[in-house]
Amino acid sequence: MRLVQIRHPQKGRRVAVVEEPLLILVDSLFSMYEWATHAISCGKRLTSLIEEAKSFETILYDEVYYGLSDWTLLPAFDHPFNPHACLVSGTGLTHKMSAESRQHMHESEQTQKLTDSMRMYLWGQQGGRPKPGEIGTQPEWFYKGNGSVLKAHGESLCVPNFGEDGGEESELLAVYVNDEEGNPWRVGFATANEFSDHVMEQRNYLYLAHSKIRDCSMGPELVIHPDFQEIIGKVRIIRKKEILWEKEIITGEKQMVHSLANLEYHHFKYPNHRMTGQVHLHFLGAAALSFGENIKLEEGDIMEINWSGMGRALSNPLAISNEKETMQAIKSLS
Repeated sequence: MRLVQIRHPQKGRRVAVVEEPLLILVDSLFSMYEWATHAISCGKRLTSLIEEAKSFETILYDEVYYGLSDWTLLPAFDHPFNPHACLVSGTGLTHKMSAESRQHMHESEQTQKLTDSMRMYLWGQQGGRPKPGEIGTQPEWFYKGNGSVLKAHGESLCVPNFGEDGGEESELLAVYVNDEEGNPWRVGFATANEFSDHVMEQRNYLYLAHSKIRDCSMGPELVIHPDFQEIIGKVRIIRKKEILWEKEIITGEKQMVHSLANLEYHHFKYPNHRMTGQVHLHFLGAAALSFGENIKLEEGDIMEINWSGMGRALSNPLAISNEKETMQAIKSLS
């Protein structure tokens, strides 16, 4: 099942089922968060509940997707009541291409020794797929922000005034919500652009944490039952309506050094990641970067990511802040 969240200036939010070329509006609950928590509380399949709630109201998907309707797409999943209860995070060094790119970015020209990044990737190769019931090697983990960093299909991803660059990271995003007892439930997956500052990261790998705190996008669709073993896609950069760069990409458990179960364990082993009602949106790693092929994105460039079986492509233009960087005033209560 493929699902979208949409919003109308007068009618508010709705959930819709994608049945090309239509969006079929769903009655009763008005966000995927509400549907997920409802399914957990009543012990029923999410897809069955939504199927039963489909209305007779339909919208042409093309009109919404291409921005020709009063209805606009929202991120495919969010926390509609409290964006601070949505943790956006990710794991890197899950794909060989990204590990090689990071190795090249940080290796010493004189020594050509393995970087810490490549060592961590190799640790994943050795212990990232433990047997059922066993605990494997912990992966890299990074923080992106709370729900306020989420952008929808068609919205700009911005290089802030303190940023040095902005580049796409074509990934899949796993979506989770915690129940009343703090138990995590996986809801589904969505196409996502993790979007990072690779120039800042290249200066020193210890700047990785800073380089990740940026906008990101997800959607347009949440897919409930994808086959996560192997997913093939394409990423491309479009400049002035011409394809500047494109690459075939591939992800899924067959392509990753860590199993999904191992990634999930090491994310949710922390008690503060198991708070009641929390939403977790977790990036699963990139297989190719335009930055790794010396492409520097410019204002207005379109980043487009399309995974087979994951619905329509996610497309976002790049924006660059032209505001002058100024000191943030910090007040004191002393």
